Amino acid sequence: METVFARLVVLESSLALLFGLGMLWRRGVPAYISAFRWQSLVLAAVAATVAHFGRDRELYLVAALLVVVKGVAIPWLLRGTERRFASERELAPYVNTATSLVVASLLVLFAYAIMRPVVAASHLPTRTGLPLAMGLVLVSLFVVTSRKKALTQVVGFLMLENGIALLAILGAYGVPFIVELGVFLDALMGFLVMQIFVYRIHETFDTIDVDQLDRLRH
Repeated sequence: METVFARLVVLESSLALLFGLGMLWRRGVPAYISAFRWQSLVLAAVAATVAHFGRDRELYLVAALLVVVKGVAIPWLLRGTERRFASERELAPYVNTATSLVVASLLVLFAYAIMRPVVAASHLPTRTGLPLAMGLVLVSLFVVTSRKKALTQVVGFLMLENGIALLAILGAYGVPFIVELGVFLDALMGFLVMQIFVYRIHETFDTIDVDQLDRLRH
């Protein structure tokens, strides 16, 4: 039973990482939003899997919140923002697609290297998914720093939060519901603040390309 549990965790964590990598080779904002939505649903599946095998009923509530908030509500809000800025596309990121994929591969390898001692010292059945979760965190950070469009950076931030949540669920074998609820509220508030930030940039500069802000300093 534990072997089945471990394999499910690795499979689901791998899918979450793949959806994060999808942001590096796709350029359309709708594709980014879809990748985030599916990644969030996979994260909910991870929470439900840990809840089932770990007999932690609170994690079922976490899984339900993930589906409602990140699988439905936030993608719906992002779609509305994307429709308003339909002409905005991530056509020329700071790092091109080929280089981005190479960097992402190196980041995943680095995640495996730094998490090896943790995996070796842990006896949790979820330990094999930890390097994948750390890889998602590093790849999401790279997405945030390598993209020019504010809306793309917002999605990258949300994926970063997904990676941190995945790391917490696997590393702590589930987290207390009150802690996860606090994280949800922080993520939601951060998302709303960034939404306001995106609208203000567009209203002031008629674009959501943050590269334009850098040019104002020179």
